Amino acid sequence: MNLFTHTIGEGPDVVLLHGWGMNADVWEGILPALTKQFRVTLLDLPGHGRSLDSLADYSLQNLATVIEPFVPESAMLVGWSLGGMIATQLTLNNPDNIRKLVLVASAPQFARDDTWPDGTDAEVLDSFADGLKQNYQQTIKRFIAIQAMGSEHAREQQHILRERVFRHGNPQPAALEAGLEILRHTNLRPELAKITCPTLLVSGEHDSLFRRSAAEKTRGMITDARLSVIPGAGHAPFLSHPDKFLDSLLTFLP
Repeated sequence: MNLFTHTIGEGPDVVLLHGWGMNADVWEGILPALTKQFRVTLLDLPGHGRSLDSLADYSLQNLATVIEPFVPESAMLVGWSLGGMIATQLTLNNPDNIRKLVLVASAPQFARDDTWPDGTDAEVLDSFADGLKQNYQQTIKRFIAIQAMGSEHAREQQHILRERVFRHGNPQPAALEAGLEILRHTNLRPELAKITCPTLLVSGEHDSLFRRSAAEKTRGMITDARLSVIPGAGHAPFLSHPDKFLDSLLTFLP
């Protein structure tokens, strides 16, 4: 599997995993601060950005298996949204190799059901699945709008995400469809008690995809977890409120 990866900086290893439909460029605003203290590895998920190859089996478990060789020993993982689900699976698969885990706006289960009333309405995720078959570029733009919803800097955030998501061409439709299936159907809640490494949950105050109530419940499911809520932020706090996000992240990582 050919994945695009880029490593920059010196220090303890940190791996950044982006969200659905995006690529590693979403992190560029916080890189200067991170690389002063850490050796940072960025990668584009299969079928996204510069990783042109998708996967025949685009399951969460197989994504973790494909990415595992690119994770240095004793690394700290930072995953946003879908990337957080992958980071969680990597930690479950390799508990002795992950020093710390940071889940940014990343739910263990995104879709709402009777046992998880704080999730996103299934109809919302279903509408994206239908939209991918009609006009997947427009569907990505709709998803970006929802990610920015509620943020104090929503318009600026949408502009940044739209520019970066298509910077290296279009994400592969098969990867988008499969990634959305993960968001629609994955439930990692029963597995969270197995995570023993220090974990930081970062939540945007106005995030409509990973609500604060869901973040607080998730914190209670992980043995050594803390929660940082970024005031005024939506689903991408590292874009809309980079200074506050970095304060939380750099306090936790060392």
